[in-house]
Amino acid sequence: MAIDQGEGALALDIEDAKISSSSIGNEGIPKNMELLMDVPLNVSVRLGQVRMQIRDLLKLNKGSLIEMEKEADDPLEIHVNDRLLAFGEVVMIKDKLGVRITDIVSLAERLEHLR
Repeated sequence: MAIDQGEGALALDIEDAKISSSSIGNEGIPKNMELLMDVPLNVSVRLGQVRMQIRDLLKLNKGSLIEMEKEADDPLEIHVNDRLLAFGEVVMIKDKLGVRITDIVSLAERLEHLR
């Protein structure tokens, strides 16, 4: 795997990264990745956003409605450590809300956002 950090940009050449069968652990996880499996990450699901002026924000009270910029059928954004990872839709799991992943952002798009 080659890393190029010239001109302030970060580019990864993952074509050279190969995983051999001898480097795979018991759970199908590469042995060098096993150390990272217990690292906690912040996962958030974003319904939408809206820009408001302070005067409008101060008028909000219990029962106020805030209209989002997204349409009702637009997918939710799933972020991991504030980076977009996937899109999904709301589902009910017994009496709790959940999110079904409908699309995952491509590796190329995720690497592009690192720049």
